[in-house]
Amino acid sequence: MKNRKILVTGSAGFIGFHLSKKLLERGDEVVGLDNINDYYDINLKHGRLNELGIEGSQNINFGDSINSTTYPKHRFYKIDLANKESIDKLFRDEGFDAVCNLAAQAGVRYSLENPDAYIHSNIVGFLNILEGCRNYNVNNLCFASSSSVYGLNESQPFKTTDKTEHQISLYAATKKSNEMMAHTYAHLYGIQTTGLRFFTVYGPWGRPDMAPMLFSDAILNNRAIKVFNNGNMSRDFTYIDDIVDGIIKVIDNPAHSNPKWDAKEPDISSSSAPYKLYNIGNNKPTSLMKFIEILEEKLGKKAKKEFLPMQDGDVVSTYADVSGLIDDFNYKPDTSLESGISEFVKWYREFYKI
Repeated sequence: MKNRKILVTGSAGFIGFHLSKKLLERGDEVVGLDNINDYYDINLKHGRLNELGIEGSQNINFGDSINSTTYPKHRFYKIDLANKESIDKLFRDEGFDAVCNLAAQAGVRYSLENPDAYIHSNIVGFLNILEGCRNYNVNNLCFASSSSVYGLNESQPFKTTDKTEHQISLYAATKKSNEMMAHTYAHLYGIQTTGLRFFTVYGPWGRPDMAPMLFSDAILNNRAIKVFNNGNMSRDFTYIDDIVDGIIKVIDNPAHSNPKWDAKEPDISSSSAPYKLYNIGNNKPTSLMKFIEILEEKLGKKAKKEFLPMQDGDVVSTYADVSGLIDDFNYKPDTSLESGISEFVKWYREFYKI
């Protein structure tokens, strides 16, 4: 397969950084985009960009770009996804072969307090990406959805053919909206579009608002970790390398219409349009208490635990049916939780000099 020019939005983010690095290492040209907002510590975002050879990102102005000093085929733009003029100019000037939209306002709990941020980034911003693809003939789009769309659904493992009409956070509602918007553009304009419902992703350079970072910080600083629903929770923890492997398989094989799709008994995960939805996870949920036990072992320190009731907007468990990716791409997430947490802890100690 020939090398291509790929736009990765959210490239200063956890998944976007790892994806950009992997694509660059195999020879693709990558244009990264991020607004470097302060939802969490921007030093971590600048650290990721620095690993990609984007030096001086602390001083970049909106709309400007920086070329990588490490990867000749990489440059980074500081742009807000919701700025229509900037996104339009980017698509017009660059001429992409494919787009992977990972930029979004993340976080279930944050959406309870800052709903406007989710409409701005996840709805307006995603519309601008769709319009960029339509207006500048980009016929290969993949985008980040979330396991949060399953909401009140208690049937597990979660399947992409399940109904998903009962979200319980605005974040989840915006991700469900993205799926519907993407299908509309696939139907109207023939854009080959694939949505990926991510399940709990962890690993080096992870987000500080997620359990591995929150718990590690608390444990190493002798603070109690907050264990919600009294510990009766489980997550389909998926290591970042396995996630990136799945994303690249999707980028390399854009969606096609399903010739067997039946409008009278519609398959939610595919369409008569070139559109496809996949779960991307580990297909192996782990209890929260087991996760904490492994983290304690790798950190070499026991956690103080504060047991709390369930939080609004959260779900008890997640469990991904990834048979779609297995059947179509022979996807095999094979990183054990013990190995993944070990790699995370190694990075954590190095980055924070502990």
